[in-house]
Amino acid sequence: MTDAADSTSQFHRVVGFDPGLNVTGYGVVECRGAAVRLVEAGTVRSRGDSLEERLHTIHLGVRDVLDSLRPSAMAIEQVFAHVRFPKAAILLGHARGVICLAGVQAGLAVHHYLPNRVKSTLCGAGHAGKEQMQLAVQRELGLAARPEPADAADALAVALADWHLRLRPLLFGTGVSRIRSGRA
Repeated sequence: MTDAADSTSQFHRVVGFDPGLNVTGYGVVECRGAAVRLVEAGTVRSRGDSLEERLHTIHLGVRDVLDSLRPSAMAIEQVFAHVRFPKAAILLGHARGVICLAGVQAGLAVHHYLPNRVKSTLCGAGHAGKEQMQLAVQRELGLAARPEPADAADALAVALADWHLRLRPLLFGTGVSRIRSGRA
C-alpha cells in the first residue's frame, strides 16, 4: 500500500470520504509543501432497491473516483453510532466497508477519523454544524463560495483533517495547535 507521507516527498493528494448509503461525498485536496488546494469534490449517489445494489453502485463510483483522480492516500470518516438508531450505524458501516475495500484495492493506505475529531480540527468545536463546516472548508481552501453539497464539503473536511493531523506533522513537525481561553 502506498502512503506518500514521508519527509522526502512534498506532494500529496488525499481523497476524503463522507460515507452514506444514499449519498457518499468525496473530496480531493492536493498538498504541496504548506499549500493545500482543491482538486475536485462531488458525490456518489447509490441506486437500486436492494442493499447489495446500492453497495455495488457505491463501490463502482468510489473506484472511478480513485482511478481518475489518483490520490496517494485516503481518509474516511468513522461511523458514529447512536444508541437510539443502531440499524443506521450498521447500514452506514456497510457503505464504509465498500469504500475502504476500494481504497485497499487501489493500493492506498486508509486513515480513519471520528466526526468530532474532524470538526474540532477545522472548527475548534467537535459539534460544529454543517454550515460551520462548509465555512471552515471554504476558508481553508480559499474558495469563493461554500462548497456544495454538504456531503462533498464534509468529505473535503475529512481530507483536510488528514492533512492537519497526519501529513503536516510528518512534513513540518507541527500539527494543529489551538489557544483556548481560560486554560493554562
